Amino acid sequence: MTFTAEKLKEVAEIVSRYPEGKHKSSLIPVLHLAQREFGGWLSAETMDYVASLLKLEPIEVYEVATFYSMYNLKPVGKHLFEVCQTGPCMLNGSDDIIKYIYERLGIKPGETTADGLFTLKTVECLGACGYAPMLQLGDHYREHLTKEKVDALIEECSKQTAAQN
Repeated sequence: MTFTAEKLKEVAEIVSRYPEGKHKSSLIPVLHLAQREFGGWLSAETMDYVASLLKLEPIEVYEVATFYSMYNLKPVGKHLFEVCQTGPCMLNGSDDIIKYIYERLGIKPGETTADGLFTLKTVECLGACGYAPMLQLGDHYREHLTKEKVDALIEECSKQTAAQN
């Protein structure tokens, strides 16, 4: 497992953003890059590779990757529904949304559908409390969720996948 020459240049550019001796500060963006490049999740092998690139101890990488919910430590589906479950979202029905996704797709938080299309993940605050309940799908927030909006989102993702195949 290695980055392409192009991605290694990107890693070097990321590292160069930080003062000399503070290369550990580049860990979060390099982990994002690794997750995108190596299948949407961070295996132990991937984290070890990042540690070697940044001249860090593997445990330093594991500590960061396991702390933040934005990193996936096991394979995820093509469409990752990250549902916020903190106070404001909960008060506005995120538990009901999580339950509805389970009923529709047959997956509990942390699980992926058998076809590999959808993964349900619960996360802590995504910083959109005024739009609760909400979820993150890729780089986009889906807000003021209802069962109907979840149905439309599942349909949208299914159509997107079918169009790509």
